[in-house]
Amino acid sequence: MKITTGFVQTADVTVYLCPEHAGQPVPQLELRPTMKARGAVTWFYGRGEEAHVLILGLGPEARVDAERLREAAGNAARAVHKEGFATVNVMLESFVRALNGALSEEEAVRAWAEGWLLGSYAFDKYKSRKEARTVERLHLVCASEASYEEALEQTAIRTEGAMFARDLCNEPPNVLHPESLVEMVRERFAERPVNVRVYGEQELADLGMNGLLTVAQGSRYKPALIELTFCTDPSQPLLALVGKGITFDMGGMNVKSGRDISDARFDMGGSCAVLGAMDMISRSELQANIVALIAVADNMPDAAAFVPSTVVTYPNGLSVQVGNTDAEGRLVLADALLHAGRLGAREVIDIATLTGNVGEALGLSVAGAWGDRKLVETLTAIGETNGDRLWPMPLVDDYEELLRSDYADMNNIPPISYGGAIVAALFLRRFVAETMRWVHIDMANTVQAKAARGYYPAGATGYGARLLADFAVSRAEANRTAGGGEA
Repeated sequence: MKITTGFVQTADVTVYLCPEHAGQPVPQLELRPTMKARGAVTWFYGRGEEAHVLILGLGPEARVDAERLREAAGNAARAVHKEGFATVNVMLESFVRALNGALSEEEAVRAWAEGWLLGSYAFDKYKSRKEARTVERLHLVCASEASYEEALEQTAIRTEGAMFARDLCNEPPNVLHPESLVEMVRERFAERPVNVRVYGEQELADLGMNGLLTVAQGSRYKPALIELTFCTDPSQPLLALVGKGITFDMGGMNVKSGRDISDARFDMGGSCAVLGAMDMISRSELQANIVALIAVADNMPDAAAFVPSTVVTYPNGLSVQVGNTDAEGRLVLADALLHAGRLGAREVIDIATLTGNVGEALGLSVAGAWGDRKLVETLTAIGETNGDRLWPMPLVDDYEELLRSDYADMNNIPPISYGGAIVAALFLRRFVAETMRWVHIDMANTVQAKAARGYYPAGATGYGARLLADFAVSRAEANRTAGGGEA
């Protein structure tokens, strides 16, 4: 599909964007108020050679921003593909003018293209009948013939990285498992300015990565720690992005149950976010110093699997009683956080599908963030802008007592269900070097969409990929401004 910008062209469909109380945006059509409500999609079919008209409701004008535009674009993409049309005009110029400066034309072009491309995504590689993608040309009608080619190229890189994250997360476990993930990563980054190093079983043992080794005992696939280094400016302090890569989580000996637990493949959502971000970063001209660490394993029940009451000892001297084998994510992230410290990282962001408890606090659209206040504020502001929303959460020191173990330094699960996401963050904090500024993101509630909405199809959302990439850009810019020192 080709995306172009400029004056009006002939097309099968003309798309109008309609905020509430923004006047009459569509010539010769009387719109009911419900047609302007957020998420509303209304067709007016043309006769003969007339173009069809698609009305997209955006809700209250005061709340229309780039994210609302991305959402509308995703809805439009699915609607147009479903009807089978090939060419589309989107009336961006009149929409931008109606907003009176709330969005620039370039911002609108970027947002619409991003939402459309992400909304067009479908994971149908295993279906005998593929979902239709009929649009050949998407034309964004602007106030002039000014070229937005560079903006569209950057948006394409951005969406491809997010869709890479979705693809990895959506893959079934008979295709994507710890060993095949390693090969997929090597292939993806082979021609990029990224150094890929994989720590296998023996190296994990040599480094004392006993969390990974323990969790992987029940799987037929070997665990690994994948290390991706992107260093175009070694003078900058090292930023570490850490992702949980449990490619399938059966819960170990505390086995999950349910009518359909296919969603257990989404437990690698944190690693997908990191890999999607690195995909974007490695195709940019960013001057930065970044390492990505992916802790990869399966969590399976087996005669060789670890069992509740197992004690895991880490190189920092801490011992952990395994109270529940389904709280395995924190065990493997501990290894990766310790490794980030060994590498000399000054800042570290870990992201993981860690607890269902976070969804009870924040619902299904907002992830939780713990740790360094300034970094959390930066991430929160980025998420509000790009759609990967998160919310600051407290590290309650009094809850440390919930990590108590009778025969180890701590337990991997608290004795009560309340505050579980906070306790998990407190657990991880014990593995963070004092020299590192750290943030933990629990994205268990945002990793998937149960049904298509906005630019999210049903399935993996790719949450976190754009968030981490934009954060890396912001940190690199801050470091340059600070002359290479800590910003």
